[in-house]
Amino acid sequence: MDAVRLIVTNRRALAAGGGVPDLLTEVWQAQALAQAIGSRLALAGPPHLRGEATGLADLAGHGIGVLDRSPLDSGEPRAARLTELGDTRACLMHLGGLLGDVGIALVGIACAADDEATYWSCVEAIDAADEARDRVRDMLRKLAEGEAAIPRREAG
Repeated sequence: MDAVRLIVTNRRALAAGGGVPDLLTEVWQAQALAQAIGSRLALAGPPHLRGEATGLADLAGHGIGVLDRSPLDSGEPRAARLTELGDTRACLMHLGGLLGDVGIALVGIACAADDEATYWSCVEAIDAADEARDRVRDMLRKLAEGEAAIPRREAG
């Protein structure tokens, strides 16, 4: 399945809300998807994005690890259905939005947390999502710079 379709599906599921376990599952799904997209870009994306893409995959992996919540009862992770990235810019724009939604959801969960362990794992996951979103922004900036350089080369 195309990355943008998976991201949109994840954003809708996250927006639908539900209880804390459902939200944490959707956050986990989003981080797994970000990790898969980062890994794909690191392997086969534009060469000037590969370093940032590796960082994205690592940060998303950290976000998964601190939540310690896999959606075992919901079947295969959504990220496993990723077959193509499609347009890199569109993929990254949508992924940035998803990571922003993840941060917002985690803030809500952290504020309502009854125990300290949940609170601190949410805080760590918020940091990971914010840093991953920063990587996405950096990649979008590098894409724009690369596209701006092409007309200059053609004119020269």
